[in-house]
Amino acid sequence: MPEHFLIVDDDPTFTRVLARAMTRRGFEVAVARNVPDALRQASEQPPAYATVDLKMEGPSGLALIPELRALNPAMKILVLTGYASIATTVDAIKSGADNYLPKPADADQILRALDSDADSEEMPTEIPETPMSVNRLEWEHIQKVLHEHDGNISATARALGMHRRTLQRKLAKHPVRR
Repeated sequence: MPEHFLIVDDDPTFTRVLARAMTRRGFEVAVARNVPDALRQASEQPPAYATVDLKMEGPSGLALIPELRALNPAMKILVLTGYASIATTVDAIKSGADNYLPKPADADQILRALDSDADSEEMPTEIPETPMSVNRLEWEHIQKVLHEHDGNISATARALGMHRRTLQRKLAKHPVRR
């Protein structure tokens, strides 16, 4: 019997492509577009694997992780997001995710991440030869300060010494590549 794989993401194109790829690899795939739908599906048939988007309509994917873990403690959970930062990575792992990947990620990368632990030797431990760009460092710092202020935009803008609208414009952009 094939293993059950739950994809939780609000992007219909991404979920369609990933579901097709995982089905071809022998998984029985279910797709949920939000946290309540994911909880309902996982309660009916607890998956062996799950990918969870961080930012969705309604509750964050982080809220789903402990609930999934309670349904099946052995489940492998991977957080996928287009808004990757060090702060969100730490939050995902602390919430109980096994690993974390920035989007875009293909099915093979996702399966490799699910088969390795976030603190295993398979994860890169060496410092990359090229340092982060100044724009990426700024993005990471903003994410850290935003996390320290529990997502409060106004408090974060005050702490960073910038106007709230400027911060909102910076946050609306996708993170820059390293």
